[in-house]
Amino acid sequence: MRTYGILGALGGALTAVSGVVVQGVVQPASDVPADQWSYPWPAAAHGPVSVVYAVFHVLVFAGLLGFARSGVAGAGRAARAGGVLALTGTAVLFAAELLSIPFAGQRVDDTGPSAVGAVFAAGTLLSAIGLIVAGVATVRAGRWSGWRRYVALATGVWLAAMMVLIMTPALAIAVGVYGALLTALGVALAGHPSPAEARTGRRAVQV
Repeated sequence: MRTYGILGALGGALTAVSGVVVQGVVQPASDVPADQWSYPWPAAAHGPVSVVYAVFHVLVFAGLLGFARSGVAGAGRAARAGGVLALTGTAVLFAAELLSIPFAGQRVDDTGPSAVGAVFAAGTLLSAIGLIVAGVATVRAGRWSGWRRYVALATGVWLAAMMVLIMTPALAIAVGVYGALLTALGVALAGHPSPAEARTGRRAVQV
């Protein structure tokens, strides 16, 4: 579980840094039209960047998998369903990154980009619902204390807010905040990887 937490924290940190860099450096210097699908990246850079982002999603998936398996959200139906939805949403986001590559030079309202945009929205929505459901279960279970108890819920709520920001110039910094929250979730998992350790400070035996 600690390994899952470290991988998730790494994926979150890289996502956060990429959001800040895009918002603060790439967008201000970009001469790519805002209605081009690859914006703010040139079409030639869109493919490699999308692959890098897909790798970030793999790391995030690992962190969420550890969270789902850790038991900190309890053993109820909500905990299980929330974990599955969050993992499914992250997998959909991974697929969307790769699906977007062929459409780099097209307009955002063309058929291909519009379809891929819908896939991104679906992945974001599934992840938001999953993390909210699992986050509420984590709060109720009380197996994490302090800020750790609320970080999954906060991540889900922020993802829901991103549904509004997804087509605005603030998207990159919104992704950065999402990455920071994922980093916190990974750190929480790496520090207290199981309910038993969260209570006793000792590593639980994994069966």
